[in-house]
Amino acid sequence: MSHIALITLVVRDYDEAIAFYTDALGFELVEDTDRGDGSRWVVVRPRGTGTASLLLARAKNEAERASVGAQTGGRVGFFLYTEDFAADHARITKAGVRFLEEPRHEVYGSVAVFQDLYGNRWDLLQPA
Repeated sequence: MSHIALITLVVRDYDEAIAFYTDALGFELVEDTDRGDGSRWVVVRPRGTGTASLLLARAKNEAERASVGAQTGGRVGFFLYTEDFAADHARITKAGVRFLEEPRHEVYGSVAVFQDLYGNRWDLLQPA
C-alpha cells in the first residue's frame, strides 16, 4: 500500500459542496460523474497536488444526514497544508470561510482552525 487516495466527506448537497471547496478553498474538481441512480461520484482536491482527495458523498438517509458536519465528533478532522499561511488565510477569509480562532504560531508551524460549510473543523497549517 502506497498512500491514501480518497477520504469520504458526507455532504448535504453535491453542488453546494463543490462550490465551497472549489470557490472558497480553491480546490480543483477532479471528477463529477453521474452514477445513474441519483448519486454522483464527486472528487475534489487541493490544486497542484497528487495527494489524498475528498470524495463528496451526498447523505442518503437520516443517519448519514445526522453525521453531516460532525463526522469527527467536533474535533479537527482535516488538515490543509499551505506554503504561504498569511496569503491563504487572507484569501479564504475573504471568500467567506469562518475561522474559529486567530492564527497561532506554534513550534510546529502557523495554524488556525476553520469550519467548512457544514461545520467540520479543519486546520489551515504551514509547517515550521
